[in-house]
Amino acid sequence: MALPKKLKNANLFNDGNSYMGVSKSVTLPTLTRKLEGFRGAGMDGQVKVDLGMGDDGIQIEWTLGGWDLTAVRQYGITNASGVLLRWAGAVQRDDTGEVSAVEVVVRGRHEEIDFGDAEPGEDTEHSITTTCTYYKLIIDGNVEIEIDLLNFVFIVNGEDRLAEQRAAIGI
Repeated sequence: MALPKKLKNANLFNDGNSYMGVSKSVTLPTLTRKLEGFRGAGMDGQVKVDLGMGDDGIQIEWTLGGWDLTAVRQYGITNASGVLLRWAGAVQRDDTGEVSAVEVVVRGRHEEIDFGDAEPGEDTEHSITTTCTYYKLIIDGNVEIEIDLLNFVFIVNGEDRLAEQRAAIGI
């Protein structure tokens, strides 16, 4: 019998600046596909056809335990990939003690900065939602998923799932 790997600790970096002791929580991106039902002649049921990434895109939400000028100064950045965030997590199995390194690297820009309640003598939190054009999931040094929306790249476990489509359209 085995026990699952659980997140034991994490850190967030914004353009290389560590948020150790400042980052309170991170909601990692949800990866979605846009699937549309299709049922044609001679089919006994509907099949969901994959039309690419989901319409809601890729977003990461993160909360800091106070004021941060780095994120504030990035607000309204004109480059769609202008902000680089890296989340690093340590997940551990309690039956073996084995630790795995999990990283999520994204590029994008802040869609929302919520300054929260400003009440003297109470906790201060700021929540940021960053919409991403780039996503990479790395586990123990292996790139598991890489998505680059601007460059038409979608790689899973080393398989470039858009290579044939890029070739077919001459890019």
